[in-house]
Amino acid sequence: MKKFRKVLDGLTTSSPGGTIGSPSCGSAAGTPTAAPTPKEIDVQETLVSENFQLCKTVRHGFAYQPTALAFDPVQKILAIGSRSGGVRILGRPGVDCYCQHESGAAVLQLQFLINEGALVTACADDTLHLWNLRQRRPAVLHSLKFNRERITFCHLPFQSKWLYVGTERGNTHIVNIESFILSGYVIMWNKAIELSTKTHPGPVVHLSDSPKDEGKLLIGFESGTIVQWDLRAKKADFRIYYDEAIHSVSWHHEGKQFMCSHSDGSLTLWNLRNTTKPFQVTFPHGKIQKDGRKESCKPILKVEYKTSRSSEPFVIFSGGLSYDKAGRRPALTIMHGKAITVLEMDYPIVEFMVLCETPYINEVQEPYAVVVLLEKDLIVVDLTQSNFPVFENPYPMDVHESPVTCTAYFADCPPDIIPILYSIGAKHKKTGYSQKEWPVSGGTWTLGSHTYPEIIITGHADGSVKFWDASAITLQMLYKLKTSKVFEKPKPGEGRAAELVEEDPFAVQMVSWCPQSRIFCVVGISAHIILYRFSKYDANTQIVALEVRLQCESEDVITPSENENNPCFSEPGSHSPQPHHQYPVSPGSRTPESGKDSIPCLKVKERVVRVPPGYQSDLVIQLLWVDGEPPQQITSLDINSAYGLLAFGNCNGLAVVDYLQKTVLLCMSTLDLYGATDPYQRLTRSPRRNRQSTSGLTELTDNQQSVDMERSKSPTSESRENSFSRSRSSSVSSIDRDTKEAVTTLQFGESYGRKSDAFPTPCLWVGTSLGVVLLIPMSIPNDQEERMEEPVTIGPSGAVQMLKGSVLRFGFLDCMGALIQSPYEVWRDTNAPEDPDRPRKRKLVHFSPSSSQEACGEGHLAVVCSERQAKVFLMPSQSCLFVHNITESSFVLRADVVSVCNSVCLACFCANGHVMTLSLPSLRPLMDVNYLPLTDMRIARTFCFTNGGQALYLSSPTEIQRITYSQEMCDNLQEMLGELFTPIETPEAQNRGFLKGFFGGNAHTFDREELFGEAAAGKASRSLAQHIPGQGGVEGMKVAASGAVGELARARIALDERGQRLGELEERTALMMTSAETFSKHAHELMLKCKDKKWYQF
Repeated sequence: MKKFRKVLDGLTTSSPGGTIGSPSCGSAAGTPTAAPTPKEIDVQETLVSENFQLCKTVRHGFAYQPTALAFDPVQKILAIGSRSGGVRILGRPGVDCYCQHESGAAVLQLQFLINEGALVTACADDTLHLWNLRQRRPAVLHSLKFNRERITFCHLPFQSKWLYVGTERGNTHIVNIESFILSGYVIMWNKAIELSTKTHPGPVVHLSDSPKDEGKLLIGFESGTIVQWDLRAKKADFRIYYDEAIHSVSWHHEGKQFMCSHSDGSLTLWNLRNTTKPFQVTFPHGKIQKDGRKESCKPILKVEYKTSRSSEPFVIFSGGLSYDKAGRRPALTIMHGKAITVLEMDYPIVEFMVLCETPYINEVQEPYAVVVLLEKDLIVVDLTQSNFPVFENPYPMDVHESPVTCTAYFADCPPDIIPILYSIGAKHKKTGYSQKEWPVSGGTWTLGSHTYPEIIITGHADGSVKFWDASAITLQMLYKLKTSKVFEKPKPGEGRAAELVEEDPFAVQMVSWCPQSRIFCVVGISAHIILYRFSKYDANTQIVALEVRLQCESEDVITPSENENNPCFSEPGSHSPQPHHQYPVSPGSRTPESGKDSIPCLKVKERVVRVPPGYQSDLVIQLLWVDGEPPQQITSLDINSAYGLLAFGNCNGLAVVDYLQKTVLLCMSTLDLYGATDPYQRLTRSPRRNRQSTSGLTELTDNQQSVDMERSKSPTSESRENSFSRSRSSSVSSIDRDTKEAVTTLQFGESYGRKSDAFPTPCLWVGTSLGVVLLIPMSIPNDQEERMEEPVTIGPSGAVQMLKGSVLRFGFLDCMGALIQSPYEVWRDTNAPEDPDRPRKRKLVHFSPSSSQEACGEGHLAVVCSERQAKVFLMPSQSCLFVHNITESSFVLRADVVSVCNSVCLACFCANGHVMTLSLPSLRPLMDVNYLPLTDMRIARTFCFTNGGQALYLSSPTEIQRITYSQEMCDNLQEMLGELFTPIETPEAQNRGFLKGFFGGNAHTFDREELFGEAAAGKASRSLAQHIPGQGGVEGMKVAASGAVGELARARIALDERGQRLGELEERTALMMTSAETFSKHAHELMLKCKDKKWYQF
């Protein structure tokens, strides 16, 4: 090890400029600053590029901008299509799959091939796609692109392989589902309507086969025309011309009546015996006014007419409310007999679907639930109970209940934290749900072997914070915390809060959580920080508030003598919330010009408040207004439970708070922190900027596309260029005097404040927006009683290092390359009853960098990552061992030192969408994937890495996308995902009886193949539609048959499918034989009954 020390000492002397980004630091990947290589500093790096692969794992939340809905009544799985071309398929909890159309075209309609493990999607680019759901990651088997006509409606009869496709021109085409080729059979609009009709009937808005006869197709046109087309005779049975536009049609199961919904808010019931006029016309919400006229009503967009054996039929529809009642919320109406129930919704209804016991349209339907897809929610109503309660939704559909403004991700949490949070959160759950099981129960999912406790935390615009259990690729809400309860409610239009942030004064900007000590910190947009402690007991507490003045003054001039005479020590025993320090230039030392300006943005509750078990506020820190200027937003935060300290910074400076003694230890501008070591040689302090816009945080909603990237680049967005692509100047010699230097990252830890230090001491690492790294040593009393009474002293700044771009992250490794965790205090419940035998003491856990000094001597490695480059320093000598220029054309948005595959690496996410990993300490590039071609502000703000090779971001305002960059997790992903398809026998059709079958139409003798096949109908025009083979079959094979046994697996799959078909054929043959026997028996009985009768007796 002597050799090791000598090499490092030689390193220090050979590159004196290495610490300030000298040319010797090089630009190549992981360039050492002098001769030594990683082997010479004795770190055995185990990670190689084969350990890394990037792939999406699972998407949580509500499908953003939904457009379509479908349900498989046998498999019991639900599909939701979206405007961006996404399809979410949901089954039992754990079965949640996301698919994306490559085109990105909106999904217009979804149709399951019931109990076949397949789904047809119709998209706005007039393409039909067939998805294979018999694999864990569904893929497209076939696509069919219509060239000359626009698709408006699709219908796939149960157990049919022919899909009816209606178009905007009013024509109906027929597609073979197996080959995905158009049939030559077409129902042209001009053949469907009477020749004498002078106007075009409009687009096809409805297609359905008659429950009485599959050979009859009901076609609804937008204008109000309805035609029943005889598919065999190729002519219309009847035509209805109604003067109101049609939105939807629904059959009675017997096939003798159907109901239509119209644009004037009316429902018409038609009887097939007389189609000249409607059998019944109702305006469910149109009351007759005093003058005798009916109220004008909104269109009824959809109606479903469902029969029940034990009660009156259900008529369920959306829309139809009167225009006169302004402010009424969107509603779903359930008419059951004479009772009319109106269910008001929080958001507009996109689509709804009634779930019935049978998949056969000619049987009594027996509806048991209705799925309602809203613009921002999914609800399921229980129809079996008279008060129509909703089912409790097992999926995390309320991630966006208030817009998400920040995220945090913690893998490998202490195992006891999830049950504790769940037990406390469960006490606040809503009640009144249906007692029945969630009806969407399809698929299978088992807890994989590669699971460990994971927690995701989301901060929201309304000030709420949600803790989610994210273990085993699921997501379940554990606990919700409302930070707004700490403050008095701001009166509208009053006070400074209204001027600073009009809409969301409590919006969460940043969170910091220590799972071991359970200390939790929230940074709000109104320049406030709330510190929470966890307790299993309720308590009466008085919230302690600290007020801090952290503003730059433009008129102060720094001279060398001033710096010499004013060392950066905080005054011992400064316990007041308004600290006064020895140095006269501190921002905290000025007397306010007027009392009204030294006020915070929000008013903390002053009275004693009763707080329930869970997270309880312990301290509120607020920045003050100064001279009519609002406080600048907080850009960085770190908290350490072992030290009992909290540090935060913004574009004006840095503050350190002792949260045990509730005092401000340090409050000074960034420039004052340097003392005489300012690398920029500035003469004047930066002047205060104009009021900073604070609206950026909560703009993560609907129209947040990749346009305004100003604030997303780093926590401080001052003096940034306007686009992602433009290169940022990396010159550090000429700094604009007007540039504010923000504190962009902070990290407490055991380190060496000065080169001469022999032992590590508590330190605060400070990174700024100008690429400067400062090291501030601290002296903290060790004894518990002394810690509560004696002041913590903060020494003058130690090391000053330089990097290109804003500093983003610190990480610490021991000399063997292992990650050093920050020290922490073991959690203890401060509200628990006192035990005289076991007095409660603070139990601290330290991870000293010198613990392995026998092996490698004293010291540790410090990893520093900025927007442009990463450096590894050796402490205490402060030599720069390695440097790597991460990017020249873009900049890093997020970086973290994470553990992967029992080792450590630096993970980076760039503004150009690249995800990279670098080895530590040598900074060798291990992975560089162009993951997101275009990054928007939402992704930039919410992207975060965690241990175990995982990361997440908000892919839309309502959805969390989790990804992995670990090859091991990618390999195990198949095992972790749920199965969408489970082999289930199709329920048998009810025995219709001989006479009913004989006289009730010959529905079962209809052979579609005979009519629509190529032999009878010929080929369709090639120019009409183009067949595109999909990758689904190939991908399915890859998944099922990877490795050397691929051919065997393929053969086995083929045999299984063949066996399954043979089994089905056997069952059908047996059914036919039974049916033939029954027919023979009935015919014989009829013959015996009738043989002695004369002709006139019939």
